[in-house]
Amino acid sequence: MDEENKKKNGVSKGLYALYLLCLIVAVLLIGRMFHIVFFFQPDPEIKELVTPKSTKQVIESERGAILAQDGRLLAMTVPAYDIHMDCTVKQGKDEEWHSKAKELCKGLESIIGEKSSEQYYKGMCAARKAGSKYHQVCKDIDLTTYNKIRQLPLFNESRFKGGMIEDHRMVRVYPYGKLAYRTLGFVRDNRSTVGNTHVGLEGKFDDILHGKEGYEYVRTVDNNQKVLDYSLGYKPAKNGQDIHTTLNIDYQDAADKALRNQIEDEPDIEGGCLVLMDVETGAIRAMVNLLRDSTSNKLFEMQNLAIGRRGEPGSVFKTVTLVSVLSDGHIKSLDEKMPTNHGVVKNANYSWNDWDHLRAYGNEISILDGFKISSNYVFATLAIENYGSNPRKFIDNIYLYKLGEAFDFDLEGLRSPNIPTPGGSDWYNNMTLGYIGFGYNTEETPLHILTFYNAIANKGKEMKPYLVESIEEHGTVVDKRGPSVLQASICSKAVADTVTRALSAVTEEGTARVLKNARCHIAGKTGTSFAVFEKDANPKNGYIDIYGRRKYQGTFVGFFPTEDPQYSVICAIYSKPTSKSFQGGDIPARAVKELVDRVVSTDPYWREDIHRNGRLDIMMSQVGEIKKGEVPDVTGLGLKDAIYAIENAGFACNYSGTGHVKSQSVDNKTINIVLE
Repeated sequence: MDEENKKKNGVSKGLYALYLLCLIVAVLLIGRMFHIVFFFQPDPEIKELVTPKSTKQVIESERGAILAQDGRLLAMTVPAYDIHMDCTVKQGKDEEWHSKAKELCKGLESIIGEKSSEQYYKGMCAARKAGSKYHQVCKDIDLTTYNKIRQLPLFNESRFKGGMIEDHRMVRVYPYGKLAYRTLGFVRDNRSTVGNTHVGLEGKFDDILHGKEGYEYVRTVDNNQKVLDYSLGYKPAKNGQDIHTTLNIDYQDAADKALRNQIEDEPDIEGGCLVLMDVETGAIRAMVNLLRDSTSNKLFEMQNLAIGRRGEPGSVFKTVTLVSVLSDGHIKSLDEKMPTNHGVVKNANYSWNDWDHLRAYGNEISILDGFKISSNYVFATLAIENYGSNPRKFIDNIYLYKLGEAFDFDLEGLRSPNIPTPGGSDWYNNMTLGYIGFGYNTEETPLHILTFYNAIANKGKEMKPYLVESIEEHGTVVDKRGPSVLQASICSKAVADTVTRALSAVTEEGTARVLKNARCHIAGKTGTSFAVFEKDANPKNGYIDIYGRRKYQGTFVGFFPTEDPQYSVICAIYSKPTSKSFQGGDIPARAVKELVDRVVSTDPYWREDIHRNGRLDIMMSQVGEIKKGEVPDVTGLGLKDAIYAIENAGFACNYSGTGHVKSQSVDNKTINIVLE
């Protein structure tokens, strides 16, 4: 029994000793772990060698979109991919790689089409033979194309088996190409660009569109994989917000075509602009700026002429004089008359070369007739006789109409007008006053002139032109912009109505008669002026160079329909030094007519009450008598009228496009028409 107890005690002691040993080891291990966690510092050199490095990476924000009036995308950011290939990867036997590579190349030919499958395959084989690990397959492909390529042989395997290497980046695309390019603008890297790097809406609203970049820390682990290291910090990117503009892309397209059609084949035309604006709000629906490239002679949107080119406006400024004398009560009616005086302006001792036009009116001419024929004599006389004793009042009126200073606009670069100051170094008494009266000795941008005429159409209320309706985020408006008033009233409604009557007479009977047969009534004014030569100027006349040439600025500005103005419009063209003559009543007026006809054919305003303009019967008269078997001329007609004429003549009709018939061709018993 004692031996048995001794044996049990020996076992117990052994177990206690083992337990104590395990306890001591555990305590030592825990202590060691505690020491390692809180106190141990590895050798710096060893730590540097065995610890994966974490690097800070910038998380790019996604740039916001620019939207048209109806929500269509004008500018957007999309992913683009460059595809390369490691041609040295192993695929079992070498024949297996070649077999898959041939199938891959057939797919590339079908999807991309830049090369034949044989050309793709030949390039890959040459790269494999040379041991290339970065052979270019294609570049700048979109996400849809990338996903299709990803399903092809070799490329549907891992990088180390198939060899596909993709480089991904975000690029800015413009779905409508170069339409409104200078208005939409761009942002470029300062290091690679000479000149202005922030242009148009992209430049003005860069901070809003760009958003805010984030950052993350990344370290490389086994198999060359990268993992996020949140211990060092993480900040997500905030994507840019969207810009919702006032632009109507259909009207922008129509305006672009209208201006191009008029100036493209005139090599002496340097460029021009065409702007369409909503009368009630000041929203710009189209803004076209075309300038001829000196090398290719093609027209591109290289400068924003509508806001950046300042020049003497010419006769379109006569409306400013007319509003001024009517508002100040110097004349009561457009039918008031003044002596023609052989074209000699009293109290200024100079005459104008429009006496040939004045002589047809005898000894007297009415204000309205003087406006219709755009008489410099009449408006120099109005300015001098009514403001000669107080020229400051006339100049103050010009500033009241917001024609004397730049205003805040949604694009950078709106130039300030240049208005002489009475008593200043550039003021020569009544001579200067008379010149201002008919549009010289002042400098204005086309947008300033359009803003003034828009106020006449709006019964005296002057709206500030604008391009941005709102700032949006995920479809929700975060900053509502919209209409704002520049001047509550530049004139009374009665004055605006009187001036509208005068502007209507210009297009019906005066210098803009080319607009008489537009699809709705248009009220407006022509203007023709000359630019001063900075070099090679004639020493006796700065408006002529030493070769006898001039540089013209031709302008038409107005609004439509006259009875209930919906839109105001301006077209200005600029010539190179030339011996030709470019008048505001010619190319600019014809460009406006083409644009107006397109707007009338598409805008719901006219569809609801088409009879108000009463002009469609004029279009039908072009067809004349329709005879069976004879091909009718339907050029210029709307689709419905063209089909009516064609089918009544016994032909079938095929058509393409929208708008009015631009061209027609006959194929057996079918007439094919193209609308634009």
